[in-house]
Formats: sequence, structure tokens, C-alpha cells
Amino acid sequence: MITHQDLRYLERCIELAEEALNGGNAPFGSILVSEDGRVLAEDYNRIAGGDDTQHPEFALARWAAAHMTPEERARATVYTSGEHCAMCAAAHGWVGLGRIVYASSSAQLEQWLAEWNDEPSRVHTLSIEQVIRDTPVDGPVPELAEKVYLLHRQMHNQQKQ
Repeated sequence: MITHQDLRYLERCIELAEEALNGGNAPFGSILVSEDGRVLAEDYNRIAGGDDTQHPEFALARWAAAHMTPEERARATVYTSGEHCAMCAAAHGWVGLGRIVYASSSAQLEQWLAEWNDEPSRVHTLSIEQVIRDTPVDGPVPELAEKVYLLHRQMHNQQKQ
């Protein structure tokens, strides 16, 4: 179930996704939140330099592994503008992070790319649940997915110019 607090954190993720887009990156943003509601770390997509593995969810998993105990990681929540890809979901699972909440799904992104006649990703689209076992997952959030859609459409339009 998505709470008011979840929506607030997801809004921050969308702000980070916009920062990523403004920096020439794909629009994805994520934050890591402790069990008591403190934002511990945040990041956005940094693939513009040519390394397509520079996803915020992956960066947060690495940060958590270096700065949190296994117990703290298990009780933390990762909020993200878009559902984790298979790489990021695996990183999340390997470091033992807890709940995931996302605004838009990978399936939605795949649908948007098809709508715009963009090439699909080279990596198969898998849901988080297909990659990680026993992790609570909530999303997508329709009222926020529209905002994410607009950011991705803006990126698509910029690439076509």
C-alpha cells in the first residue's frame, strides 16, 4: 500500500529524474530511506558518460553495502522513479535491501518506447519479482507515472532533434 509519505519520497525521485535529464542522462532518480524515515542517500542516472551501468538504484545498493549493517539494509526502503532493471534488482537483492517503491514500471517504459518507435532495450524487461525473492514491492503509482512519462517523452524528443 502506498502512503502519503511514500508519495513524498517518490516526488523527490521524480525531481532527481528531471535533474538527470537536464544533465543529458536518462530520467531516473532514486533515494534510500532508513526505517525511521531519514533519507540516507540519493542519486540519479549518470549514463551520459558512456557507462550504461551508472543507474541510481545500483549506486544506492553499493552505498548501502558500504555504510549500513545487514539489519539496517533489510529495514530500509528504496524509492525510485522507475522500476529497477534486472541489474539493479539483482544488486538490491545481493546487498539485502528491503522494500522497493516505484512510480512507473518497466512494462510501462517498454510500452512508451514502442509508442515512440524507439529501439527496445538490449536487456530483457523483467519485473523486480522475477529477479528478487521475498522483497516487498509497491508500484506503479498512476498519478506519478504520468510525470515520469512526460520526462521520458522529453528525452525522446531531444534525441530526435
